[in-house]
Amino acid sequence: MNAAIEVRNLIKRYAKSPVNAVDNISFSVKEGEFFAFLGPNGAGKTTAISVLTTTLAKTSGEVQVAGYDIATQAAQVRQNIGIIFQNPSLDKNLTAEENIRFHAVLYGLYPFSPFFSWMPNEYKQKVKELSELIGISDALDKPVKTFSGGMKRKLEIVRSLLHNPKVLFLDEPTTGLDPASRKSLWEYILQVRKTQGTTIFLTTHYLDEAEGADRVVVINKGKIIADGTPQALKRELTKNFMRVTPKTLSKFVKELQSLGIEYSVEGIHVNIPIKNAGVDVQKLLKTIESELVDIDIHSPSLNDAYIQLITTEHE
Repeated sequence: MNAAIEVRNLIKRYAKSPVNAVDNISFSVKEGEFFAFLGPNGAGKTTAISVLTTTLAKTSGEVQVAGYDIATQAAQVRQNIGIIFQNPSLDKNLTAEENIRFHAVLYGLYPFSPFFSWMPNEYKQKVKELSELIGISDALDKPVKTFSGGMKRKLEIVRSLLHNPKVLFLDEPTTGLDPASRKSLWEYILQVRKTQGTTIFLTTHYLDEAEGADRVVVINKGKIIADGTPQALKRELTKNFMRVTPKTLSKFVKELQSLGIEYSVEGIHVNIPIKNAGVDVQKLLKTIESELVDIDIHSPSLNDAYIQLITTEHE
């Protein structure tokens, strides 16, 4: 499978800075892949994305996006990517369709026309298909200033997909949205990926949004510190555990000690790593004589793995 993004030894150092903001990073993203690029504030994530989207010049290294070099073929790169920024970049005084139309004109897709009805049939059909897919077809003639945050995000998706981009960059796409709008927006994004084969490049502080990614890369202090599937990162950095609430904490702890079982105490709860007893949970529970009030099996999330990774890096 061809690569939608190729990054080799990318370095970006700002003027007068003693260190590199992006320090010799390399990674690739396959065509059609759902790729998550994560990192804390100040880690170099935003700088790297700015370079990939041609809004910031690199210091050195090689970067290709959609098969084009970002330094020598920046115009072709921009024609093949869509970007949804953290803060909406819409003209609130225009209607939804007018925002889409001016975007199309700026990209050189169609000549300018003052009315939607005068635009080419190809444009009108494309707008109709995308707006129906995203769920805003009934609001195309309404001013953007009347839109909710979720509606604005959906409009940005329609606008960013109008020119059939090979890569869609999502920079904190659901910031400020309520849970229902977040869920709805992701359903549309994933539907677009499925129907159009678009490569998704996501940055987010909502780690649950990256759980479904094909691959995750974590950057910190300008360097890549992790690269793998969400499942692989969770296996490597975290562990499942059984959280037990005993009726008598001291008695239960003594019993675990006598059995040589690894544990940790958290308030009134006792956490037992599942890998520890073989871990045959059923066998362990049959062995325990202490009275138990509650038992819960905890499976770590990508957020747990991410926190463990970043915490370890700062130690």
